[in-house]
Amino acid sequence: MLVRLARAHLRPHRRAISLIVLLQLIQTLATISLPTLNADIIDNGVVRGDTGYILRVGGFMIAIALVQVVCATGAVYVGARTAMRLGRDIRAAVFDRVQTFSAREVAAFGAPSLITRTTNDVQQVQMLVLMTFTMMVSAPIMCVGGVIMALNQDVPLSGLLLVIVTILGIFVSLIVRRLRPLFRSVQERIDTVNRVLREQITGIRVIRAFVRDRHEQQRFAAANTDLYDVSLRSGKLMSTMFPLVMMIVNLSSVAVVWFGGLRIDSGAMQIGALTAFLSYLMYILMSIMMATFMTMMLPRAEVCAERIQEVLDTDSSVVPPERSVTTLSRPGELELRGVEFRFPGAEEPVLKDISLRARPGETTAVIGSTGSGKSTLIGLVPRLFDATGGTVLVGGEDVRTLDEATLARTIGLVPQRPYLFSGTVASNLRHGDPDATDEDLWRALETAQAKEFVAAMEGGLQAPVAQGGSNVSGGQRQRLAIARALVGKPDLYLFDDSFSALDYATDAALRAALARETGGASVVIVAQRVATIRGADRIVVLDEGRVVGTGTHTELMADNATYREIVLSQLTEQEAA
Repeated sequence: MLVRLARAHLRPHRRAISLIVLLQLIQTLATISLPTLNADIIDNGVVRGDTGYILRVGGFMIAIALVQVVCATGAVYVGARTAMRLGRDIRAAVFDRVQTFSAREVAAFGAPSLITRTTNDVQQVQMLVLMTFTMMVSAPIMCVGGVIMALNQDVPLSGLLLVIVTILGIFVSLIVRRLRPLFRSVQERIDTVNRVLREQITGIRVIRAFVRDRHEQQRFAAANTDLYDVSLRSGKLMSTMFPLVMMIVNLSSVAVVWFGGLRIDSGAMQIGALTAFLSYLMYILMSIMMATFMTMMLPRAEVCAERIQEVLDTDSSVVPPERSVTTLSRPGELELRGVEFRFPGAEEPVLKDISLRARPGETTAVIGSTGSGKSTLIGLVPRLFDATGGTVLVGGEDVRTLDEATLARTIGLVPQRPYLFSGTVASNLRHGDPDATDEDLWRALETAQAKEFVAAMEGGLQAPVAQGGSNVSGGQRQRLAIARALVGKPDLYLFDDSFSALDYATDAALRAALARETGGASVVIVAQRVATIRGADRIVVLDEGRVVGTGTHTELMADNATYREIVLSQLTEQEAA
């Protein structure tokens, strides 16, 4: 999975990778040539007392060392830049894929996990690629070149290399085999810590209101301790690797000096050759150590790559149309024909055989008890998720055939939990229409009954808005979200319980202003409050995912027991009449 991910995103950087390999090759060849020259100086210069020979060969070694430094620096620079670009590209790919997800896929992964995969997981893969470019490319060249040059110095003594490398490989493979499942657990524990922390930050008011600080501290401590325990176990395994490698390296040096000394004593080997052989042994073992270091990073990077690829391989249940429809035959009209929606694996559908129609110039209200499927029904229209049965038509066209931009321009959605982005009031409102003028924004704010409090804010339209709109009240946040929808001037407005945080006077004033502003558009209101929807042209009553009544307030009060029960739970008989 790691190779697949890297190959896909490194393809545009083939030239840079070729340059890295070339630079690493030159600097490695320069490195492994130095011990041979050093041996030559010892055997032909120092032993014979030829100072001129020493200076000539020494100058040549200095030139080679300069080439080595330049190539090594260039390889590190290009490698680091390429690795950073890889990280950027993978993050962009994950982000773009998540943007295509429906609410179903986002809920399946969970926001904390998606954040970890986009940040920490990508960073692990990026770090492995960086280490590969700066260390691992030269390691096999160094190892193979070192073996060849060691054989060139003394073939019998090179037999020790086979024993040394085999022992080292066995130790490393045993440790890496145990590390991989631990690294997967580490990434999963990071997901858990992110989830708990996100919940606690988001729900800080609830925690304080119910004095659950100690409980939440214990909850976070438990998640944090789990991460600590798994990280400690993997850290202990990793910490045993370097001592083992260094022990083998040092014992190898002792063995080479011992057997090399015996060969020098017998006249089969020169002192310079033994010096060069020791250097090549160090190069070989250092290259194996670099590979060992990479194998320590490899299991975690593989796990991270699998998690990233899992996101990239997940297709949205909301599939873009092959041939998009951009022209609507009946702008503003909404129709649901026998719609059903079932969550994956659910025994019963949330919505069953829903049929309704909302026409331009009319207000259609949807009401029902909690859990009756009202918000799910609204979510089908902008394709937050697709119906599993039946057809949803907007403007006379099936939403599954509509161009995404056309559908977005046609619909103005105010969700049940309005979300504001960090920025300014103006930047949030212009999500509805990037080209809207300040006059358009003020008009939308006036209709949404938000003009007064925005004008009182320091900066007016340029007043800062915190992430999520946390620096404004719930009612102000709802009114700004309504204004945002009004700025786009859509043909179809969807209000999903968007007046719940407003007092009755503001609610009434807002609905009156909306009636004037949206006179030519279709308006669909989902509400719990009867006072909000009693004046609608058509009221649709939902109960356990089914339509159990359609009509005006008066008609439903007369012959629909479900609607009558909802109304009388909020109003007296006289108020309802």
